[in-house]
Amino acid sequence: MGETVFQLDNIVYGYIDGTRKRVVLDGLSYAFEGGKFYTILGPSGSGKSTLLAIAGALDQPEQGVVRFRGKDIKDLGFTKFRRNHIAIIFQKYNLMNYLTAVENVEADMMIIDRKVPGKKQDLAYKILDRLGIVKSKADRTVTKLSGGEQQRVAIARALAKDVELILGDEPTGALDTATQKEIIDLFRTLAHEYGKTIVIVTHSDEVASQSDIILHLRDGKLISA
Repeated sequence: MGETVFQLDNIVYGYIDGTRKRVVLDGLSYAFEGGKFYTILGPSGSGKSTLLAIAGALDQPEQGVVRFRGKDIKDLGFTKFRRNHIAIIFQKYNLMNYLTAVENVEADMMIIDRKVPGKKQDLAYKILDRLGIVKSKADRTVTKLSGGEQQRVAIARALAKDVELILGDEPTGALDTATQKEIIDLFRTLAHEYGKTIVIVTHSDEVASQSDIILHLRDGKLISA
């Protein structure tokens, strides 16, 4: 057993659907270990994105506790937790459209409460280049990039923060097959060589098959495949 980095304890969440309450997370508990790449599978409406929002401190459960390295993230402070300990890769990119690709990546380095070694811009170019965004494209505003390229910039932003926990909501959904494979290989490298905890929500069995641990969100709980 590896060291638990991130933990969901008895998470409950539901919403009103017409005249009845629909519970999507029902006493969900799971401990995520460092150095592993997890994927979460589940049909549309099963609560995958809700689970990711709660894990990323973008929403709060009705009951239960989210812990990072044993501490309740409420005690850490939601903003501080999001800023210093996690990176989230959204399906819709969540980039700053008025900035270039390299400026988007630099922006994420600036929000963390610690110094980034070396010159931020040089490191941003290097990360983007590794993801297939060459300097000429890195200097373009992100609206002038394709959907797949914008998703790579979003992934680069997550890598630039150099945090322990990376969450992804369908992060390879906009990518072609070859690029998807490169990104999955990168996630595996980050987990296995750099000790990161990677948790990806996906509906792709192909993506899930390449992760270390496949989890299914079923009847409000996470079940190992």
